[in-house]
Amino acid sequence: MFDKAKAVMQVMKLKKDIESVSYSHEENGIVINVGGFMAMGEPKIKSLTVNGVENKALNEALNKALKKAAEGSMKKMKENGDQLQGMM
Repeated sequence: MFDKAKAVMQVMKLKKDIESVSYSHEENGIVINVGGFMAMGEPKIKSLTVNGVENKALNEALNKALKKAAEGSMKKMKENGDQLQGMM
């Protein structure tokens, strides 16, 4: 029972650590900062419209920033995954 509680606490700490990291992406004069997150799959913005005008450059830049954040978060989870797996 204590092992499961300890594992849950470590997962919560890992989640907090991942969410405290910021990832940046710059493209075509657009700078985007995205926080890390724990999620399954890769988040993606399907379309982005500003003042009624679709902004494909901003949409692409946002998706690249989200991908960078997802990759960084997954790397952090992998680094800590062995520790968690040993506790379960």
